[in-house]
Formats: sequence, structure tokens, C-alpha cells
Amino acid sequence: MKTEHFSDIGEPEAPVRGTLHRADGGSKDFLVLTHGASGNSNTALLLALASAFAEGGMSVLRCDLPYRHRKPSGPPSPADAKRDQQGLKRAVSLMNQQFSGRAFLGGSSYGGRQASMLASSESGLVEGLLLLSYPLHPPGRPTQLRTQHFPYLHTPALFVSGTRDAFGSIDELQGAIKLIPAKTKLLAVEGAAHGLSDKKKQAAIVQLVTESFREFLG
Repeated sequence: MKTEHFSDIGEPEAPVRGTLHRADGGSKDFLVLTHGASGNSNTALLLALASAFAEGGMSVLRCDLPYRHRKPSGPPSPADAKRDQQGLKRAVSLMNQQFSGRAFLGGSSYGGRQASMLASSESGLVEGLLLLSYPLHPPGRPTQLRTQHFPYLHTPALFVSGTRDAFGSIDELQGAIKLIPAKTKLLAVEGAAHGLSDKKKQAAIVQLVTESFREFLG
């Protein structure tokens, strides 16, 4: 495996910037992986996951969402969503120019939500989704569900969520993903909070996620 800077600003509204973890060997599959609302593509979990996937034969692009290009810190605004989805679509397109295998897309929290919304409107764009800590609802507001696009999502999706996630309990997620007509699986991480950022358990979480995603994809 080797890493290299990845940047394309040919489309100012959907810039792509990040790090490509290029896998050794013959596999041409790839994963575009992005971050949550408060972070960037250099978060520890994304770095560890990208390295582990690449070492296992799947190349990974860790990329920043377009809103992070405009502001170095802070959360996105509701108006950023469409532009962030276009950035992910552009990232998949650029990776397709380099790799001829299966395309996968995923992200943590807000990034995963945008990935799933993109896939619901662009059926066939990718062959699978990895959704880490999906933000099912704002903390303390369980009726404000972010599932409007679930009935239109025809892309297989692996959800990974901690049992202490304030953005949605395991039971709530199990009920919500029944709305999705595609193949789904929910992987519960015992004791983990939103973001799966437990440093002591990171190695075990990374192993669990990478092995489960490969199994889920067949």
C-alpha cells in the first residue's frame, strides 16, 4: 500500500481533495470515504480504516466534503448538502477513471448521510455503502427522523453504530432501516458513542468494520 495526495478542483462547486490509499495487488475495487460534520478526512478513525482496507486489497480515497474547502472548521449549513453530494459524486467519477473494479461509498455521520442521499437519487452510482454512526435524529429529538430518502435507497448498505450513540439507538436504527428496499445490515459496536472514536477500542473497531464490510459485499 502507498498513499498519495489527491486533488481535483476542476469543478469549483464540487472540489475533491484528500488522500488516496492505493492498494497493492490486483484488486481494482475502491471506496470513497468521508467525514462527519465537525471533522475532516484526517480524523483518526478514517485514517485507520483507509489503511486497513488498502492493506486488505481495496483502495480508499479519504476526501473532504466541499463545505470543508470553504471553512477550515465548524459544521456545514443545510444549504451545503447538495453541493457536498455533488462533491462525493465527483470523487466517485474521478476514482472510476483510475480503477476498473467495484465502486463503494461511505462516511461518518453527516458524511454517511450525504452518501446515502446521493445513492438514493443516483441509483447504480456505487455498489455498496458503508455508513458509520448514521445520524438518525438530533440528540434528544427522536421524532425528527432523517429517513425521508430511505424508501428510495436501492444500494446495499452496511450501518455501523455504537450502542451509546445519542443520534439514534440500535433499536431505532433497526426499525428505520426496514424502510430501505435494498440489502442492509446493522453492526452494533458495544459501548461506543457517536463517531466510534474510542481510542482504546479503535483497532478492534477497525478490524470489525473492515471484515464485516468485506463479508457484507460478498
